[in-house]
Amino acid sequence: MTYLIQILLPVYDNTGKPFAPSDYLELRSELADRFGGVTAYTRAPARGVWKDDTGETTRDDIVIFEVMTDTLDRAWWTEFRKHLEERFRQESLIVRALDSTLL
Repeated sequence: MTYLIQILLPVYDNTGKPFAPSDYLELRSELADRFGGVTAYTRAPARGVWKDDTGETTRDDIVIFEVMTDTLDRAWWTEFRKHLEERFRQESLIVRALDSTLL
């Protein structure tokens, strides 16, 4: 079993200011060092749209980082997500693990 870990990160902070490219480069280096490789989708941000608690439509531009690993250390990923929430000044971030089968 292999896991595909996806990290969805905002392009802008909550005030609308874009994060510096160095923020993403640093994260890319950290993940590549720890997992031996990383894929970062940063050139054409994805756009998420959802209804917030008040029913208003909210949108967010995101970039996606992916790593593959043979083991899933849930405790480490939970702490890492919390660290990224602080680092990118977010109330919450999505970090998800998907079962992956190489064909």
